[in-house]
Amino acid sequence: QVQLVESGGGFVQAGVFLRLSCAASGRTFSFYAMGWFRQVPGKGRECVAAINWNVGTTYNLDSVKGRFTIARENAKNTVYLQMNSPKPEDTAVYYCAAGKRSILTMTAGGYDNWGRGTQVTVSS
Repeated sequence: QVQLVESGGGFVQAGVFLRLSCAASGRTFSFYAMGWFRQVPGKGRECVAAINWNVGTTYNLDSVKGRFTIARENAKNTVYLQMNSPKPEDTAVYYCAAGKRSILTMTAGGYDNWGRGTQVTVSS
């Protein structure tokens, strides 16, 4: 079992940089893939970005490519989502998730531990 705590969400204007952090504890963080998902009311969770255990491979949702970057510091048991040039359509609750395996996946079923989420609201 792993505990995940997100931070860094809030209310920002479009185009203003925002960084989400997720601190993990409870199991060997570096063994597992990590992901960031988001959800808006009435819709399912979608994977925004994911990263392999060894940092070598990442995935980004098409709509955030070139704007969002996922990164991890295994020594600090932390994963980040750097949000450059956020848009109003990026408004959602963002969740950090720990993968079941070391290789990333874009499906929610591939993650077995979730944070409580942090609200990100982007104004135009």
